Amino acid sequence: MQNLSPEHLAEIARQLGSISAFLGGFAAAFLGTLLTQNTPQRVLRWAVASAAVSSVAFIVTVVAMTKLVMVLHPQAPANVAKGGIMGARVAGMLCFLLGTYTLMASIGLSGWLRSRRMGLVTSALAGLGALLITLLLAGG
Repeated sequence: MQNLSPEHLAEIARQLGSISAFLGGFAAAFLGTLLTQNTPQRVLRWAVASAAVSSVAFIVTVVAMTKLVMVLHPQAPANVAKGGIMGARVAGMLCFLLGTYTLMASIGLSGWLRSRRMGLVTSALAGLGALLITLLLAGG
């Protein structure tokens, strides 16, 4: 993992924490909407599961990024452990990626609850979104 200055890492953590809080709320609301559906379809179970995973992953990301911001603050109290930075950084990034891709999966699956045509559209859009996210994160 690349070494970043504490200020840069703290700013990244603040941004990812904010984005994750928003997306986690969206995933939880989406999950609630899916849970009200009354169709016993397999695709509904997969959509609910992926929305739940996404919501939880984003919540973990928010906690991990908050820890990073607290520990990296220049005026952090001496008793705030400087250890655990790498664990919070790794957990936060992995959970952010997990949340992002499972949210894309849930969005892609949701159209199949309505019709085959809608399922194809939402799956194509979610797949394109996941591809673009991957390219952006890979530095492309």
